[in-house]
Amino acid sequence: MESGTVGGRRLRKTESAEMRWVVPGGACEEDEIESSDDGGADTPAAASGSRGGGGSDDDDDGYEEDEMLRQRLVRTGPRADSFDVEALDVPGVYRHQEFTLGRSIVLTLQTLGVVFGDVGTSPLYTFDVMFNKYPITSKEDVLGALSLVIYTLILIPFLKYTLIVLWGNDDGEGGTFALYSLICRNAKASLLPNQLPSDTRISSFNLKVPSVELERSLKIKERLETSSMLKKLLLMLVLFGTSMVIADGVVTPAMSVMSAVNGFKVGISSVNEGEVVMITVAFLIVLFSLQRFGTSKVGLAVGPALFIWFCCLAGIGIYNIRIYGSEVLRAFNPVYIYYYFERNPTQAWMSLGGCLLCASGSEAMFADLCYFSVRSVQLTFVFLVLPCLLLGYLGQAAFLMENLAENQQIFFLSIPSQAFWPVVFIATLAALIASRAMTTAIFSTIKQATALGCFPRLKIIHTSRKFMGQIYIPVMNWFLLVSCLAFVTVFGSINEIGNAYGIAELGVMMMTTVLVTIIMLLIWQVNIVVVLCFLTLFLGMELFFFSSVLGSAADGSWVLLVFAAVLYLVMYIWNYGTKLKYETEVKQKLSMDLMVQLGCNLGTVRAPGIGLIYNELVRGVPAIFGHFLTTLPAMHSMIIFVCIKWVPVPVVPQNERFLFRRVCPKNYHMFRCIARYGYKDVRKENPQAFEQLLIESLEKFIRREAQERSLESDHNDETDSEEEIASSSSRVLVGPNGSIYSLGVPLVESAGADNSALGSSMSLDGSLEETMDVIHKAKESGVVYLLGHGDIRARKESFFLKKLVINYFYAFLRKNCRRGIATLSVPHTRLMQVAMQYMV
Repeated sequence: MESGTVGGRRLRKTESAEMRWVVPGGACEEDEIESSDDGGADTPAAASGSRGGGGSDDDDDGYEEDEMLRQRLVRTGPRADSFDVEALDVPGVYRHQEFTLGRSIVLTLQTLGVVFGDVGTSPLYTFDVMFNKYPITSKEDVLGALSLVIYTLILIPFLKYTLIVLWGNDDGEGGTFALYSLICRNAKASLLPNQLPSDTRISSFNLKVPSVELERSLKIKERLETSSMLKKLLLMLVLFGTSMVIADGVVTPAMSVMSAVNGFKVGISSVNEGEVVMITVAFLIVLFSLQRFGTSKVGLAVGPALFIWFCCLAGIGIYNIRIYGSEVLRAFNPVYIYYYFERNPTQAWMSLGGCLLCASGSEAMFADLCYFSVRSVQLTFVFLVLPCLLLGYLGQAAFLMENLAENQQIFFLSIPSQAFWPVVFIATLAALIASRAMTTAIFSTIKQATALGCFPRLKIIHTSRKFMGQIYIPVMNWFLLVSCLAFVTVFGSINEIGNAYGIAELGVMMMTTVLVTIIMLLIWQVNIVVVLCFLTLFLGMELFFFSSVLGSAADGSWVLLVFAAVLYLVMYIWNYGTKLKYETEVKQKLSMDLMVQLGCNLGTVRAPGIGLIYNELVRGVPAIFGHFLTTLPAMHSMIIFVCIKWVPVPVVPQNERFLFRRVCPKNYHMFRCIARYGYKDVRKENPQAFEQLLIESLEKFIRREAQERSLESDHNDETDSEEEIASSSSRVLVGPNGSIYSLGVPLVESAGADNSALGSSMSLDGSLEETMDVIHKAKESGVVYLLGHGDIRARKESFFLKKLVINYFYAFLRKNCRRGIATLSVPHTRLMQVAMQYMV
């Protein structure tokens, strides 16, 4: 609320305090005040200062006086950013696919083959790892271990993931980065300062603003947005969880396949440990070679096989309970867990690492959510997977209670002799399927991390035309294969791999617990008592498990910790270098004053054609444009600064893809275009389709701009008849809506007011036709892509560690990751590049 006095008379308060400096030569929307991000400005100096770069802060007083003479200060009422206005004018709404009954059955089979393979094969090795270091001394030990397994299955995969964490999906996307994206969308927690208010206008944004009544969520949101330390801590937790996901994807194939191949040792006594390793290596090479055929095809092919595997688990369990007795059902009483720890506390504590393996694959169930619907995952787990797993473990425990000396290869020893080899075959096939569970989850996570600037760019291939989330990353696939083969040959036993497996699983689980807790507080606005119960129960239990696996880290599991640490450093260095590069580009961007001094010809010759200048800035003129002006003999008649921006949503609808605004006055024919993509989107448009869509969106923007100016002109004509308050130094118009127009220079000379009003619509129509004619002529002359190849180096006065990270590690990653030309699908025949070095 604001009030003022003119000529001794007090003006009434208005709802808006925003002012706008307008250059008579034309609109320059890029030069307008960004009230939502820059805090606003009330003077020409402040307005020019907000442009950034180019020394605009050093303008002398005489220049400012000239600027004031040729500008008009207009009180416009509540001003919407041009990106915001354009974003509100999109009719499209992203909708989920509707699934028929037949499609739901197909998805259920694919869900078995992709999501539940890991957790489904856990009966192959859980009891083996639990009883590896200490022998079984009594039936009560078996009941205690079984009770521990039962309630671990109920608490972690069922209660935590199926009933709680799955609801934390980001519009169908799961995994660590999906949770991070959800937090960043509801609070400005990203370290990369390229957020725009218009991003919230995307129909798939689904922003849930914390209610005023819940002060707790508002305080958390404010604290998270204002504290750079909390932002960094949040990112570090996410990167740590992601590195553990990738490490989990390395250990999972090794553990699953080797545990299945151990069945050959039971059936053929001559097979030794070395031959098991060789057979495992062969299976893994075949497995990763088939990964490129895609999730949809492979998932549908192996879904029935995994269904048979779960039926085998249930059948063998029922058989063993019937043969060896139903005494194992007493394990549903949790008191046996207490007795287990009371009799042998050290043995029980050491067995926790093996017990956790029964919940392995829980994170894959969440991370692979992008491939399937939440309902299909939940129903499949509750009505098929969980009952079969419980029956399988009950059957093995029943066998163990009558054969206490058999504490290795328990699953294969408990199989009826008549069905041994068919079950071994199905188990091997299920293990191969399980190895894909975390691999597909890793592909999804890497895609999300790349889109959010936390992982080097890699080639991504879509393997399904119907489901865009199903992807394949060749480089990552072969990297996982090499790493997995190294783990198999180094460890050579499931007992040693099992402890490393537990470390990877627990690292991911703990990060998921922390992120879901933040979502509960910030977005879901759950009662604080419920949040504390969730955090205390699950994080406390996971830390207890983690203490057990860390106690055995000296046996070789430390290798996995080193592997995860290297992955973490790669992601952190990439994010750190990307952030420094963006901040440097923002500081070095060209000022609007310089653009005005160059004139509409930009100090060079304007040749017919459209120049698409790719850059990462969402505001201002990038410094690389100055290099193009000094390097090229001519510049195109129309310039469009294109920013490919990844927003924290899974999908951006096609008709909401582009946002435009003018960068300079109209006669400059320069525009800013932001092409927005979600982290689930992949740029699949060919250059011709992209150019056509971009130009059509530009024409739509020009027409909308003309309509808005026509309406503004009509509104100004109406206000001429309203109350006018004048003084010797200025004129102030008060419109019917209460908006105040304070003019340093009269809007319309009184003598020519009528003529100007009569010709306003004709001038607007002529301007529209002229602009559209320029676009068509430039389009006919062709489109050229102008890219800046930016290299960053640390300043000489920087610390040694910063020089090492930027000049060597980050430079190595940039040199070996996928080039921007390939990522943007730029045709080489119409490409021009200029090199530039940024000192950070």
